Amino acid sequence: MIRLNILSPLLLVLLCHVAIAAPSVLDGRVVGIQDGDTLTLLDAESIQHRIRLASIDAPEIGHGSKKPGQPFGQRSKQALSDLVYGREVRAVCETDDKYGRKVCTIMVESLNANLEQVRLGMAMVYRKYARDQAYFAAEGEAKEARRGLWADPNPIPPWEWRHRSKQ
Repeated sequence: MIRLNILSPLLLVLLCHVAIAAPSVLDGRVVGIQDGDTLTLLDAESIQHRIRLASIDAPEIGHGSKKPGQPFGQRSKQALSDLVYGREVRAVCETDDKYGRKVCTIMVESLNANLEQVRLGMAMVYRKYARDQAYFAAEGEAKEARRGLWADPNPIPPWEWRHRSKQ
């Protein structure tokens, strides 16, 4: 009886993990670009979804004179726009973030837009969350080629920029 009591909670935890880990998919047209790692997708039911690109973190854009942006913030936003704005995409979503945005990989046909932002030097690998080694390889190549934000001799990671701006 004791074994059964221990086994049941373990099975429940395992089943919950499987349900949580299953990605969801959204198909739609990109109708807005907020910055280099956030966009708005409009699905077939005309529902807008705010999406944060998984595994990457792009330079911060400015928000008025009291909150200036990072170097390459606007260029990163433009690069994402060039890749996806107005296009039909597939968003493979892992989770929701603390702001209620879906965290997804954005596919434009066979192109992974998240990975492309890193390859172009328009975003860094978000080390806290990234697991796919392709992102680290793409970042290494961009850094070596001094593409995008890597042209700056001392680029500040966006997560550090946000932390500094809170102080």
